[in-house]
Amino acid sequence: MAARWGQFVYTRRWVVLAASLLLFALSIGLIVRGGTLKNATNINAESVTGLNLEGQQLASANQGTTLQFVATDPALSARSPQFEQAVNAAFRRIGEDTRTTSVETPYNTDATNAPQLLSDTDHSILVNVNTKLDFATARQEYSELRAKVSSPVLTIYGTGLAALAAGIDSATEADLRLGEALSLPLALVVLVLVFGSGVSALLCLAVGVFAVSGGIGGAFALSHQTDVSTYAQNIVTLIGLGVAIDYSLFLCSRFREELANGRDVQSAVSVTMATSGRAIAYSGLTVAVGIGGLLFFQGSFLVSLGFSGAIVVGTALLYSWTLLPALLSILGPRVNRWRLPFLQRAQSTTSRTRQFWHVLANAVMAHPWRFLIPSVIILLVLGTPFPGITVTNSDTATTLPPSTEVHRALTLEQQQFPQTQLQTIDVVVDYGSSPLAAANVAKSFGLAKTLASLPGVQRVKSYVSVVPTTTLAEYQAHYARGLAALPPAQARQLQLGLGPTIAVISAQTAAPPASPAASELVSAVRQHDRVPGARTYVTGVPAFDQDWVDYLMSRLPWAVGFVVLATFVILLLLLRSVVLPVKAVIMTLFSLRAALGAMVWIFQDGHLSSLLNFTPGPIDATLPIILFCVIFGLSMDYEVFLLTRIQEAWLLSGDNRRAVAEGLQSSGRLVTGAAAIMVCVFGAFAFASVVIIKAIGIGMGIAVIVDATIVRALVVPSLMRLLGTVNWWAPRWLPAPRSLEYVARRGGSGP
Repeated sequence: MAARWGQFVYTRRWVVLAASLLLFALSIGLIVRGGTLKNATNINAESVTGLNLEGQQLASANQGTTLQFVATDPALSARSPQFEQAVNAAFRRIGEDTRTTSVETPYNTDATNAPQLLSDTDHSILVNVNTKLDFATARQEYSELRAKVSSPVLTIYGTGLAALAAGIDSATEADLRLGEALSLPLALVVLVLVFGSGVSALLCLAVGVFAVSGGIGGAFALSHQTDVSTYAQNIVTLIGLGVAIDYSLFLCSRFREELANGRDVQSAVSVTMATSGRAIAYSGLTVAVGIGGLLFFQGSFLVSLGFSGAIVVGTALLYSWTLLPALLSILGPRVNRWRLPFLQRAQSTTSRTRQFWHVLANAVMAHPWRFLIPSVIILLVLGTPFPGITVTNSDTATTLPPSTEVHRALTLEQQQFPQTQLQTIDVVVDYGSSPLAAANVAKSFGLAKTLASLPGVQRVKSYVSVVPTTTLAEYQAHYARGLAALPPAQARQLQLGLGPTIAVISAQTAAPPASPAASELVSAVRQHDRVPGARTYVTGVPAFDQDWVDYLMSRLPWAVGFVVLATFVILLLLLRSVVLPVKAVIMTLFSLRAALGAMVWIFQDGHLSSLLNFTPGPIDATLPIILFCVIFGLSMDYEVFLLTRIQEAWLLSGDNRRAVAEGLQSSGRLVTGAAAIMVCVFGAFAFASVVIIKAIGIGMGIAVIVDATIVRALVVPSLMRLLGTVNWWAPRWLPAPRSLEYVARRGGSGP
């Protein structure tokens, strides 16, 4: 079928080229149209249910987004008239903006709230700018609003969730531009060295650009129908450039090889598609299956990454099966043009490189145990940090580098505003009736007392904890008259935690977010939050962090099982062997463990943190999942190409040892070039400012290096030598593979 497709593309090459260009134009149109990217989460968890209930019933949920700022001056007292005048001048423009409802400072708020906005050092204050905007709009318009706050006297930092979200959005866009600016020239250099031809190199690079454009356009189109992650563009670029350029490299190299063997252009295109084209189709399936593992995490932003990744892999395959063979059909032998002297020298080393891989393969197979055992030990050692991994939800300012404004603001808040560092665990009690009823007041009063007694709880805030000395009977008497009978300021404050049928009892703790102490307190609250006749939901940041990690870990085994099983089936159909897919899966797991071990060593333990400009800490719980799903598919890229070349040699000779040597000899240089291209693409994102993008780039680069060197060069030939003809065992019902001669006879004319 692949050979016949090659014939079809050759005979209709101009039509196929025109269709590819139209598709590219459509992709550009979708990119220009754009879309809104955001990391939305709506998982089936108690904390999310409680948060949604608060959003439905609490007045505070509909008050718009609050922008937070820190104003500081080490030489001025925050209580001085000069400091107050500077603050008023700095926030005058944003206060006059029609999107702003009020600007709250220590100088214009009530006496009970003012101390919360003053620092311990008396040189800094917090300012809350209340807006009419929902969070998504505030996130988009934050930069414009932030520009309205400035002072020649004070240093002012933007902080809070809106500032963090806007900072991540801005950083991911900058990371994307930087990654492309670094990776494309590096990939071009590698392609030129591999091919020794400028035309061939530019063809591969063009397919990569076309594929990424299609992937980003598809992600934007998807964002009009559902939520798509802000990380989608970076993931699409990482995966798209890597696989598209690699697939083009394999196809273009095979085409040049067939021309050099004396085939005409038509036959060369046909055989290229039947061999390398078929291999990259199966490779694309394995990558898509790996990324498809992200679809098991419904309700999280990982699903949109899965869809976006699948789109760009599909686009890369589409252009590799249409645009590239059409261009090869048009160019023919001209694909070898634009050779400069240094390119010719690079090309002249091809035979020596092929000989090197042949000698290496024979050396490994002559003493397989001598190479296999040390290689496995090295892989195990590289993965030793992995069992010590600590995962968490790291949606904090530490996601960004220490030099960013949000990160500096967080550090300043931690040092000077300890009162703002308390974490809040909310217990949402749904009575099904008014929480002001005497019986419900009594239940809330008892729950508040229980929460206050738990170790780690510093204080409890609720409508039954306003004044610690107030008795239950006094609260019941107050609320029997309704909130309207209370002073207006107190009534407004109480309404923030009361809805038609719910009451929010908040326990505050000094335990750091995502820490074991915070997680233990959430578990303790959930053990003591039962209220007779009512439903309770524990929510808040610490509760969500715990639910988020538990949710991801509970679905990870299903994702792993699906990816491993589906990959095995795909390789079984490609290689018509049972043993080789099992070996490939096991070796990929070794490479993955080594990459994850490196992630722990770098990003959790903090090695190279100064060089890479990040704050070490627990690993974001989504990072191992993304790395597994992406790396598992990508690592099969080289495995598929290597094993299909070995299979070709096996079908010709029937000699396992000779087949391995010839397969490694014919593919070694190309696979090395393909790995170098992926390392260049992934390594370029090591300079990203967003930690998760930086970690994904480094993790994928390490996995490719390990897989393309230790695994491919040493483990694969030694294992295949030890297994011998067992490598090619398959059940009788599985059709036997076809030889290259059969393909050539059926697919087109040739010698």
